[in-house]
Amino acid sequence: MVLDAPRPAEENPLHLTELPLPTPGPGEIRIRVSACGVCHTDLHIAEGDLPLSKAPLVLGHQVVGQVDVSGPGTARFKAGDRVGVAWLHFACGECRYCRRGQENLCENAKFTGYHADGGFAEYLAVPEAFAYRIPASFSDEQAAPLLCAGIIGYRALRLSGVAAGDRLGLYGFGASAHLAVQVARHRGCEVHVFTRTAAHKALARELGATWVGEAQDQPPEPLDAAVVFAPAGWIVPLALRAVRPGGTVVLAGIHMTPVPEMSYHLIYGERVLRSVAGATRRDGEEFLALAGEIRIRTEVEVYSLAEAGDVLLRLKRREVRGAAVLRVGGGR
Repeated sequence: MVLDAPRPAEENPLHLTELPLPTPGPGEIRIRVSACGVCHTDLHIAEGDLPLSKAPLVLGHQVVGQVDVSGPGTARFKAGDRVGVAWLHFACGECRYCRRGQENLCENAKFTGYHADGGFAEYLAVPEAFAYRIPASFSDEQAAPLLCAGIIGYRALRLSGVAAGDRLGLYGFGASAHLAVQVARHRGCEVHVFTRTAAHKALARELGATWVGEAQDQPPEPLDAAVVFAPAGWIVPLALRAVRPGGTVVLAGIHMTPVPEMSYHLIYGERVLRSVAGATRRDGEEFLALAGEIRIRTEVEVYSLAEAGDVLLRLKRREVRGAAVLRVGGGR
């Protein structure tokens, strides 16, 4: 599925086409794709919220498949190994951010499904060093959302500083939040979920949320931290209002509508407001190991590759329960 130019999801900006089979270069592997998750970032790219980096472009950065061919100088994986690919496609390892362990901020970074073709296709080529082993307990479709929704949620929780016994708020309850709530509950947090969709409220309760309301509601007690997954800037002042002095609000999206002007008292009291800008490979390795250990449940809706455009529209309309995944080829 290819994007030639940004258009509203209602106009189905993706179309099927034949592209040359990618050839892996030095240090790269080619993957035969079996499943690929559909992310709000894909929607933002398709609709032009993020500037198109190349055209045509194959979206998709939550990729699961099998190694098909290895390029020169590869050693980690062999043909037939099951691997995953996430948003970070390449980091230089040499800039000031990479040297500080912040490769997600690399000055020369490239991202899957944005600078490099992604997983809405039968094959893709990626640097071997940026591929992951997938826990055996997950099917391909179940594993796909772990590679962005899961990793980003994990990093957001880490940056929030939330600890056992803390009250955590999650604003928006889509693919990322439904995984983050399980990590937070495993760590002994009390989780409050803010969402307006009835199906999402039901799923939040099912996954252990202590309290469920809507963004405009005040939680029963002040929160120690909150993560805003919804790409809606108007929620930021509400989240700050809900957090105690000294607490943290984390903005987990790559794109957000403008944050409105707000009173200084909402951030006064040493509250912290910070963003998440992608994730490092360390985040990915740690989260995938944890997901396999605690048997995280991924709630997925599975679609065919040809339905990718319809899925983007369902995401926009908040009609997906959990995560949406495209089944591309044969897998497990």
